[in-house]
Amino acid sequence: MAGAGNSMVGSILLFTVVLLLQEVYRGKLASSEMLTILGGFTSSLLFFIGNFQESSSLKSSWGTGNDSCGNDSTVHRVCITTCFLFSAGLLYEMNKISGYMLSKADSKSRRQ
Repeated sequence: MAGAGNSMVGSILLFTVVLLLQEVYRGKLASSEMLTILGGFTSSLLFFIGNFQESSSLKSSWGTGNDSCGNDSTVHRVCITTCFLFSAGLLYEMNKISGYMLSKADSKSRRQ
């Protein structure tokens, strides 16, 4: 399993690459409705990556999930709304997966 330092470096690199690609293609993302929705989805991925980074044992205030939807304001105002919607969906699904994994671990510990 990867250590906390490796996970943090990986998440910082992934966050930076996705953010830079979003800023480079800012004009293209704002050019049509579907690409605007894609811009919101990429920012929700930034939200997810930022939260993953913050949940590792090495805490930093760089790249928090809250910054990701704020970066959408440089692309298009609809991107902010879609970012919040996609982020809420991602959080809901991650909560379901976490609850499933936790209940699975509890049932294994009860058997022993």
